Amino acid sequence: MSTLIFEYHKDGGSSFDSASAGVNTGGFEQREPTQFKRESALDLPEVAEGTVVRHYVRLSSLNHHVDKDIYPLGSCTMKYNPKVNDGLAFLEGFTNQHPAQPDEQCQGSLRLIHALGQELCAITGFSDVTLQPVAGSHGELTALFMIRKYHESRGNARRKVVIPDSAHGTNPASITLAGYEVVEVGSDEHGMLDLEHLARVLDEDVAAAFMITNPNTLGIYDSHIARITEMVHGVGALCYMDGANLNALLGLVQPARSGFDIMHINLHKTFAVPHGGGGPGAGPLVVGQTLAPFLPGPVTRETPEGLRWVEPEQSIGRVHMWNGNFGALVRAYAYIRRLGARGLRRVSENAILNANYIRARLKDTYRLGFESPTLHEVVFSARNQKKLGYKASDIAKRMLDFGMHAPTTYFPLIVPEALMIEPTETESKESLDRFCDAMLQIHRECEQKDPLLASAPNTTPVGRLNDVLAIKRADLGWSAGLEHTEAGS
Repeated sequence: MSTLIFEYHKDGGSSFDSASAGVNTGGFEQREPTQFKRESALDLPEVAEGTVVRHYVRLSSLNHHVDKDIYPLGSCTMKYNPKVNDGLAFLEGFTNQHPAQPDEQCQGSLRLIHALGQELCAITGFSDVTLQPVAGSHGELTALFMIRKYHESRGNARRKVVIPDSAHGTNPASITLAGYEVVEVGSDEHGMLDLEHLARVLDEDVAAAFMITNPNTLGIYDSHIARITEMVHGVGALCYMDGANLNALLGLVQPARSGFDIMHINLHKTFAVPHGGGGPGAGPLVVGQTLAPFLPGPVTRETPEGLRWVEPEQSIGRVHMWNGNFGALVRAYAYIRRLGARGLRRVSENAILNANYIRARLKDTYRLGFESPTLHEVVFSARNQKKLGYKASDIAKRMLDFGMHAPTTYFPLIVPEALMIEPTETESKESLDRFCDAMLQIHRECEQKDPLLASAPNTTPVGRLNDVLAIKRADLGWSAGLEHTEAGS
């Protein structure tokens, strides 16, 4: 278990104090209002600077992260984030600007926001955009509000939204939160949407929209997508694309050309913005002409006086206090401009190549969820290993002992004992081979009934959790001297 910085306290321990050394700090301490000044000193540990640095570096190494090793979470696109993008996001002209400043004082930032929106439209084939949503799920919910207002403007009061059984979990959650009912459509034997089932549930009295991820959560591109959007439009409903898997399509497919009306984009996945730990994220919506009038406002527009924030004609209103997480937008814009059109296409080509390399190396040991060709991710089933007495969760926990993060487990739900792997384009062949070698070794351990599997993870700061008790009786307290332990027991 990690230690607290107070453990390193030593009377007289200290770090460099710029104020007491006479360094100009901009006079901040003089600007502090008197009524907010403390009457007594804070009870802070006295610790040398080197000790503080080592403490936090050690903490950063306890958890797994994309800078440490491969992070193959399916559908999450945990790719390497170029550090040059961080430097650009920290440029003084960006960090010292307040979003409430007048437009004429923010032309540089507005130009970046406007240009990023244009780039996203060009990549996806849509005509307009909002950058306000700060997560994929936030984009979904915003889209559903726009879809509702669209139908209301036409005098319709539709009640249901249709999704496939392979949908991301946020889809039904967003639908419910928006006040709609969920209608689920099954998959066929190829892992694609069952068209006959879709035809039975589509009803112009109830269907407000259809939501789908393409390629879907199995990594399979639905070759019937143009027919699907045609069927949905035929009953007056709208087509929403969950853009979580856009990493497979850059420069290869423009979703708008498949008949979609609206789509969210996870900038914190596809365009290499650091994500995990709750944010900050970015989930812009790109839309066609049908939904453009309903975009949340304001949006950027060119005027004779320069770029200005403008309210769309029938806007649903703000969905975020300002206009998105600006630092995330800077990183995404830098990533797109650095790669260019050809580079973005290479991203998807390499992502597809990497995933299929893993598929080829493991398909004879771990069963495929479906035999259909896959793009940027592949879903295996640990049914072979379960026959030997080990579940997908055992394999995932053992993977941590190899210094690599586990794949997504037990999703999508339509694949029993699912192991969902997305290596991303930023992994080298050497990295992929280490991952595959570890997966193959774990299978051999299943065959040999190796006790390491039952106790895994064996090398991490916290040992195997009792998954049920860890949730129901979570002990988040801390005490000194705790060693590697079976938490949640």
